[in-house]
Amino acid sequence: MTDFIVPFCEQKVTIIYADEDILVVDKPSGLLSVPGKHPLNKDCLITRVQQQYSDAFIVHRLDMDTSGIMILARGKANLSALSRQFQERETHKEYLAWVYGLLKEDAGEIDLPLICDWPNRPKQMVDHELGKPSLTRFEVLERQAATLQTKVLLKPVTGRSHQLRVHMAQIGHPISGCDFYAHPQALQQAKRLQLHAWKLSFIHPTTGLLMTQTAPAVF
Repeated sequence: MTDFIVPFCEQKVTIIYADEDILVVDKPSGLLSVPGKHPLNKDCLITRVQQQYSDAFIVHRLDMDTSGIMILARGKANLSALSRQFQERETHKEYLAWVYGLLKEDAGEIDLPLICDWPNRPKQMVDHELGKPSLTRFEVLERQAATLQTKVLLKPVTGRSHQLRVHMAQIGHPISGCDFYAHPQALQQAKRLQLHAWKLSFIHPTTGLLMTQTAPAVF
């Protein structure tokens, strides 16, 4: 939760898909998923969506600075069914990111346990004794030597807070524009966090069919 005043996000929430049971939306960077602690931080994705769909509930979240696809439940029964899928890791999420430096490996995985860095919360940190298991798989999509950046496809197996940001920073390739974990060179590579949730697969809570929805990345 955020306890400072967040600048108003001018970008709109895009409805990608809607039926009687679910909503799939594209959240812009700079918009909270849920209201923040500060009284002035009530503008967020769920309050905007509920102006049109009063029965919408948050199922999962994206960081304020992360853009991309989210699924919302319509009604408490659908909320329960979708929340169970996330808890039991039956959903599949993929992210696109630009990171600092040129990765040597074309693919790999990062297996580092994470825990909240309480003195510096909401930051997270690696803790091999108390941290929760956290696994991220990555694939290199493009390397740009001129800008010292690599475009990667990130596939989180677990869903820890700030997992992708911390994992990439820990292997020496922080996400460009990350104001939490990037060093100055990586932070200056972009005006916003270069992380976008572009694909989400899940089971429709009513039909039982596998659905895959995407939201194109615009960095």
